[in-house]
Amino acid sequence: MITICNDSHGDFILLGFSGKPYLEKILFGVILIFYFSTFAGNMVIILVSLKDPKLHIPMYFFLSNLSLVDLCFTSSCIPQMLVNFWGPKKTISYIGCAAQLYVFLWLGTTECVLLVIMAVDRYVAVCHPLQYATIMHPELCLQLAILAWGIGLVQSLIQSATTLQLPFCSHRIVDDIVCEVPALIQLSSTDTTYIEIQMSIASIILLVVPLIIILSSYGAIAKAVLRIKSTSGQTKAFGTCISHLLVVSLFYGTVTGVYLQPKNRYVHERGKFLTLFYTVVTPTLNPLIYTLRNEEVKGALIRLRRSM
Repeated sequence: MITICNDSHGDFILLGFSGKPYLEKILFGVILIFYFSTFAGNMVIILVSLKDPKLHIPMYFFLSNLSLVDLCFTSSCIPQMLVNFWGPKKTISYIGCAAQLYVFLWLGTTECVLLVIMAVDRYVAVCHPLQYATIMHPELCLQLAILAWGIGLVQSLIQSATTLQLPFCSHRIVDDIVCEVPALIQLSSTDTTYIEIQMSIASIILLVVPLIIILSSYGAIAKAVLRIKSTSGQTKAFGTCISHLLVVSLFYGTVTGVYLQPKNRYVHERGKFLTLFYTVVTPTLNPLIYTLRNEEVKGALIRLRRSM
């Protein structure tokens, strides 16, 4: 039986960590620092990828796309998160929640696809080095980037529209720190079996399948690298691949914990901390991982600093 809701577009309350005010004050300061670090780090990646001719190759083209996704991803949720953690008012308007949901899903899905593309790019570079320039030509790279952003947009339009059509009645308290699908499902006053199945299918297609492709790519890469006789060649190949694997582990390890866990477990605070990790921590660590472990990026940073 579906309950009729008289205020279908009323404000939501993002519960966050309301039961632990002291924790919210600590998180406010930590998240603010992480947000500025995310902005600075990813802007540097984008800047050096654009300015340095030596980085005008597919790997850094996709990396700059990933940095742009992370910048927009964090900006779609962290400002609201900071407002909620700072004071007692934790409301977000229906339009604000809907916009956050659309952008959140769009950019999250785009990142999933970009990580797969980056893994395939590394596979071609290591396993087929002589054909790399021919295969990964600029036109294909642009098409792949557009594909990633397009798939993210389509997934967001479908999943968000389905979620927002649910009748949200009663207390309208979102037991989360952001407006995302698993938390909003909890508020529905009707049967959510269909949307849960839709979310599970989307999660398998956009999380499990890409992860299998990534791991398969790096399995093939590992075999190819071990056949390289030069120790320096092995080190360079493993260096760029390990950086990407670290990013994949951080992102997929937390996102799958939220979107693939059973519905009745999502109310636990474990889900909130996982969301906090992939919305705040991972986008900050991505540029650090790539710059600290990548000699080409560090060299580009040095050249950029000298030219200024």
